[in-house]
Amino acid sequence: MANSLTRLLLAALCISAPFVFSHEADEFDAHEHTHDSEDHSQVTCGSVIKLRHVPTNFRLHSHEINYGSGSGQQSVTGFPATDDTNSLWQVRGAGDKRCLTGTPLKNGDIVRILHLNTRKNLHSHLHQSPLTQQQEVSAFNDRGGDSGDNWKIVTDGAWKRGQTVRFVHVDTGKYLSSNKNKFQHPIPGQQEIAAIAQASRDTEWAAEEGVYFPART
Repeated sequence: MANSLTRLLLAALCISAPFVFSHEADEFDAHEHTHDSEDHSQVTCGSVIKLRHVPTNFRLHSHEINYGSGSGQQSVTGFPATDDTNSLWQVRGAGDKRCLTGTPLKNGDIVRILHLNTRKNLHSHLHQSPLTQQQEVSAFNDRGGDSGDNWKIVTDGAWKRGQTVRFVHVDTGKYLSSNKNKFQHPIPGQQEIAAIAQASRDTEWAAEEGVYFPART
C-alpha cells in the first residue's frame, strides 16, 4: 500500500487538476475538486509537502546516500531546485498517536516527517553534523521509528502554507536548520542540514509545493 500511495502522490504533483484524498478509504479521486468550502490553506496530517528554507530558498531533501561520518545514516540536505521528488515529505502523527488525514496542524503539535521516496523519518541524535559540527540530522527508521523522529511545530497559531515555521527536535530541544555550507562529491552544491541550539533566521522554514489535504471540520 505504501508504494502505491507514493506513486499516486507523485502523479498528483504532475497534473493540473488537484487530487482529493478520501478520508474513508486509502484511495484518491482524480476528478477535479470543486468544493469551494474546503480549506487547502492549512498544513494537515497526511499532506505531502516541500519545506523551503526561508533564508536560502533550498528545499529539505534526502536520497539514498549515507553520511560518510557520524551516524552513517541516510543523509538529509538542502537542495536548490524545486522540481525534485526527493524533496517531498509527508507530515504524520508522532509515534502511536493517530493523526487522521486532514487534521489541521498548529503550534505545539508533535509530528513525524516522512521522506516519501525512501520511507524514512526525519531524525536527529547526538552525532555531529559533517560540515559545522552541530547536531546531525538524518533520515532513519523505515519501520516504526523512535522518539528521535519527533519534531514540535513552532509557528504563529495554525500552520499554514507559506507561513514561517520552526521545528524543534523533541529529544534534544534543538532546531532544524540549514546554512550556506555546501557538500562536495557525491552531493555537490547541496547544503548541510543540522539541528542547532537557538532559534535564528537559519531555523526558518515554510511549506510550499505539495499535495495538501483539505482541513477536516
